[in-house]
Amino acid sequence: MSSPAFRRVLRRESHSPRTVAMIVADVLLIVALGYIATEIVLDLLSRPALLLTPAAAAEWIIGLPTAQPGWIVALGALLLAVLGFVFVFLSLAPGRLPKHQMRCGERAVLVDNGVIAAALAQHVSDETGISRDDITVGVAHRVVDVTLRAGIGVPVDQAPLKDLVMSELDRYQLIPSVKTRVRVLRPRESDV
Repeated sequence: MSSPAFRRVLRRESHSPRTVAMIVADVLLIVALGYIATEIVLDLLSRPALLLTPAAAAEWIIGLPTAQPGWIVALGALLLAVLGFVFVFLSLAPGRLPKHQMRCGERAVLVDNGVIAAALAQHVSDETGISRDDITVGVAHRVVDVTLRAGIGVPVDQAPLKDLVMSELDRYQLIPSVKTRVRVLRPRESDV
């Protein structure tokens, strides 16, 4: 079995950091605090406010529930709640990069989903004799979608094709495991 350090490295490399969300939150906070500090300094220097003096802003906040229509206050509270929920979700939910772990004996390597898709498409092409250009493979976190465009008069049975795809994916030993969808598109006579 792999060491705890190796498992930690695999997890770190397969999950995305929340850097962008953190930067957005930090920039919004810095802008808000900068504005508040500017208004306070302007008030202390007896200069005109940019938008509201601190006293006027405090009065507006205190009188908000009675001075504004209730639906506006509720809408503002709802927007703030949604924004808060988004930030909490982003901080707790794992961000996943488009990669899977592939078992190699007792070790695991991290493989990009595009590499898995290309290898699977080439394998299907080699085994069926259908051109590689007529095979489209998409690999998501939990699903592999294989679409085959069969030419006119080329018999392609979906069941053996699905077995072929599943046996190749079983050979890859992907973590997390994936479900397989296989589709065979038949060209219309007008397409020829």
